Amino acid sequence: MKQGLLLQPVPLTDERSLFTLVENRSSFTMEHCQLNVFETHRHAEKVNLVFGDLVLTSMLRGKKVMHLFGNPGFEYLPGESVIVPPNEVMRIDFPEAKMENPTQCIALAISGQQIQETINLLNERSPLMENNQGWQIDQQMFHLVNNLDLADIINRIVRLSIKDQSREKDALSGLALRELLIRLMQTQAREMIERNYNQLASGNRFAHVVQYIKQNLRERISLDMLHEKACMSRANFFRKFKEAYGISPNDYITQERIKQAKEYLKNPYESITDVCFKAGFQNINHFIRTFRKETGVTPKAFQTGAGQR
Repeated sequence: MKQGLLLQPVPLTDERSLFTLVENRSSFTMEHCQLNVFETHRHAEKVNLVFGDLVLTSMLRGKKVMHLFGNPGFEYLPGESVIVPPNEVMRIDFPEAKMENPTQCIALAISGQQIQETINLLNERSPLMENNQGWQIDQQMFHLVNNLDLADIINRIVRLSIKDQSREKDALSGLALRELLIRLMQTQAREMIERNYNQLASGNRFAHVVQYIKQNLRERISLDMLHEKACMSRANFFRKFKEAYGISPNDYITQERIKQAKEYLKNPYESITDVCFKAGFQNINHFIRTFRKETGVTPKAFQTGAGQR
């Protein structure tokens, strides 16, 4: 699994204040959710954890091995989030945890009422075109990497939960939770297309568009052609694409080209100019500016190892 965006760190509990070395818990309760920060400071196995509400968990430090739904365990690392349904038992191993290298994870328990109200609002105002069941949290797609939008809103909710002492805290957290749920469903929808676009292309207009983009990254991609391939008006296509996946078609094309450029840059003998044009960019200066904006480093720095993870 590719590495997602890391969340902002939460200070570790002072050693003298720890109640336990395994899943020491700090809780912050608001009207529609509860934020829990768990820390483990020693090796442990088969630790069970369960919540009565749906929980979005996100790793901050260290490594866990998570067992869910009776399946084999999977590594759970910083930059990743996991959705856990109500009353589902998480069985967790901590193979590397120790005092000098603890694990730290947040678990945001969200009320079913808040989830249903958000889904109802979306289905009323922005109904999906490619899913007859409407907006929903896909519990089959439970292990996600954090993209920019998802990481940003999780960080905001953590700050609200821990630091905000204002009277407006519950109102602000309610708005943030609504955005989190929308970003979460958009992330799942996009990930579903990314994983299965070839199989879905014949029956899903956005999967068909994604397939075309991926197959033609080196070429000039006409946005008019994209909305025609989706059999939609230009304005409706742009609006529905962004509603469903949280990103515009333009930005999606750019991100795909940056992803392709990264693959080429893993070869230390590739010239930056060749990578630019092979990834579909038409101008070397534009490529360098865009790459740096998206990754934080220049293509050359990435190629030499400064930006590779």
